[in-house]
Amino acid sequence: MKRYVEGEDRSQATLLPEYLDDYIGEDNPVRAVDAFVEELDFKALGFEGADPAITGRPSYHPAVLLKIYIYGYLNRIASSRRLEREAQRNVELMWLTGRLAPDFKTIADFRRDNGTGIRNVCARFVQLCRELKLFSQAIVAIDSSKFKAVNSRDRNFTPVKVDKRQQQIEHSIERYLAALETADRTQPAEVEAKTERLGEKIKTLREQMQRMDEIREQLKSEPDEQLSHTDPDARSMMSQAKGTGMVGYNVQAAVDTQHHLIVAHEVTNAGNDRAQLAKMASAAKQAMDKPRLRVLADRGYFNRPEIKQCTEAGITPLVPKPLTSNAKAEGRFSQADFVYIAKDDTYRCPAGERAIYRMTSIEHGLKLHRYWPSACPRCPLKARCTLSDYRRIIRWEHEAILETMQRRLDRQPQAMTLRRRTIEHVFGTLKHWMGSTHFLTRGLKHVAAEMSLHVLAYNFKRVLKLLGMARMIKAMRLLSA
Repeated sequence: MKRYVEGEDRSQATLLPEYLDDYIGEDNPVRAVDAFVEELDFKALGFEGADPAITGRPSYHPAVLLKIYIYGYLNRIASSRRLEREAQRNVELMWLTGRLAPDFKTIADFRRDNGTGIRNVCARFVQLCRELKLFSQAIVAIDSSKFKAVNSRDRNFTPVKVDKRQQQIEHSIERYLAALETADRTQPAEVEAKTERLGEKIKTLREQMQRMDEIREQLKSEPDEQLSHTDPDARSMMSQAKGTGMVGYNVQAAVDTQHHLIVAHEVTNAGNDRAQLAKMASAAKQAMDKPRLRVLADRGYFNRPEIKQCTEAGITPLVPKPLTSNAKAEGRFSQADFVYIAKDDTYRCPAGERAIYRMTSIEHGLKLHRYWPSACPRCPLKARCTLSDYRRIIRWEHEAILETMQRRLDRQPQAMTLRRRTIEHVFGTLKHWMGSTHFLTRGLKHVAAEMSLHVLAYNFKRVLKLLGMARMIKAMRLLSA
């Protein structure tokens, strides 16, 4: 093939073979992976097999298998079988592992048995980022996203799903019985096979109905009346992005607004975020080692006790209040139109009347004070205020914390824009890497380990882009020395 670049002859022998290191460039990310893993204390991090057994066949060192997984997740290869093939043919992995090629079961067992160690490695990398002074602003955005589990929707059951399924089965049985009756009135010689087929379908449907009854009884023993057959920990939850339900996990994340690094994350199977704010904010504060921290979150995290807990822990939350009242939409005054006068413990209504304290009650563990003015029946603005005899105002005993937070939000109108552009692309990137299947493992503990590998790979790429190869390797070796 003249006038083309020609390759080497496959049968040509070489006197001195090339080093494997010659195939790996100085700016190849595997050099950073090798430098990071080599500095880890696997015994302290909680990995099994950190101390070799005295007897039996020698095992692979945890460092070898961790390198394989970090390399795999950096390159969007999460399957243990695909990693087995890559270890046998990929020059970068050969360099990284010293030409070791574990089988897929050894690779899969490492991820399954070392969830604690993997999560600790992810936390160690965040600590490394902190030591590199990458968290200087002490501001994080907190959000969550739904990730699909291995469990399909057809193998997840709730009382509502069981009722719907039984109704469908009943309609199908009625339809087949009507078809069977019609077939019996025709000539037997022509419909004998059809009659037998319809009878088998009716029998199958009745067996399904019996199975639904058994599942209904099982649901009574479940704490949240939900049952997943493939992944017992997965739960059905609404996905706002798709406008429909999915069976999966709700992944929480706290992301640094300066460099968009994930400083804390957690996998939960709770369908909403009401009880997650204080826990995630505290985890982020501890990971960043900051005396004070500012947290941005959306309306889904608004929870009075959670906001109070954050404030008491030296965390400044900025969470908008959900718009649950229809008063404004219907042309009436909302509670924001009533001015609280702290020194008198009263409210001033839009008509200028005073709403005085009347009573206190406990609802859902919250101590609530109630106020209303005496002038409501004869007020000219009553039609724009309330449909009841009196306009009642409810005030939480720690409402001042929420009012302070609202004033802070009013002074920072761009806070929610900063939250959105900080964290939403992080979840989009992770889901793009994971593909349509999302999680590959089953069970909350194993899914949490898998998520930690994704977070570690994401943070690894971010720091590599921020610092560059040479500076990153040098920093890791200096800080671990």
